[in-house]
Amino acid sequence: MFSDKTILITGGTGSFGNTFVPMTLARFNPKKIIIFSRDEMKQWDMAKKYTDDKRIRFFIGDVRDKERLYRALDGVDYVVHAAATKIVPTAEYNPFECVKTNVLGAMNLIDACIDKGVKGVVALSTDKASSPINLYGATKLASDKMFVAGNSYSGEHGTRFSVVRYGNVMGSRGSVIPFFMSIKDKGVLPITDERMTRFMISLEQGVELVWHAFEDMEGGEIYVKKIPSMKVTDLARVVAPQARQEVIGIRPGEKLHEQMISAEDAYYTYEYPEHFKILPTINNWATCEKRIKDGKKVPEGFVYASDNNAEWMSDEELQGWIDVNREKIGSI
Repeated sequence: MFSDKTILITGGTGSFGNTFVPMTLARFNPKKIIIFSRDEMKQWDMAKKYTDDKRIRFFIGDVRDKERLYRALDGVDYVVHAAATKIVPTAEYNPFECVKTNVLGAMNLIDACIDKGVKGVVALSTDKASSPINLYGATKLASDKMFVAGNSYSGEHGTRFSVVRYGNVMGSRGSVIPFFMSIKDKGVLPITDERMTRFMISLEQGVELVWHAFEDMEGGEIYVKKIPSMKVTDLARVVAPQARQEVIGIRPGEKLHEQMISAEDAYYTYEYPEHFKILPTINNWATCEKRIKDGKKVPEGFVYASDNNAEWMSDEELQGWIDVNREKIGSI
């Protein structure tokens, strides 16, 4: 699929990009992967890993800058949109900046990809975009809607847009596992609520879902990976069995449980062996056989959330994952 093709990743120096690049180089041998981001230091650090690989290019730029996107997209076949203002409290206290990146930046990218003839675009979403209660989730819901509708705008240009949605990424920077590991020696781990649950997905699984979206999409689909859940108290116990857990209360904008498919989405959602697919509500695309393929419609009222999940991660499975990934947890 990506063989001898050029791929651009917005926000490419983040956790996803640092996993997507080596996996995609090994699997597909693309012509070029362009890392598009605004942090020169992160680009400098990432470039050290690829000094002998001419397929990797770095491009300083911001998705808020449409002209820069037009320049970066010259000759690009596929785009992965990973750039976002992601930290919930940061978005709450800096709402204008969050909207500029997550909403206006998405709009800029959609326009630029259509005009430059990009073949396919997959945007990364979040569980927080499903029934959002914080600004980050609200902006990502708006972004998701724009990428879905972008397929109407592309017309004869033929650019296809789809979205992948997943929850807590295990071991990524700023996530709960590296946070707990960094403070476990203090003997106390803060728990916002003893009932709290989270989905558990690895970065590698996230990359594979993006690959699948590029291969499968007709345009406008939202792909949701089937992944296990875990109680945060159990996670804390595995990371630091000797530490005391102290309940501190839910933070502003924080959900008790992660949700990736709402009851309202269920009317347009189909199930597959390893994922769900939310089909677009516009243009009768939800009844399109090319999009449905061999999917089975989920029951009315179906909700995919971390507390009602059929699959749960055991202590042993989490410990095994930590043992294998200990050296890179929190570093990407």
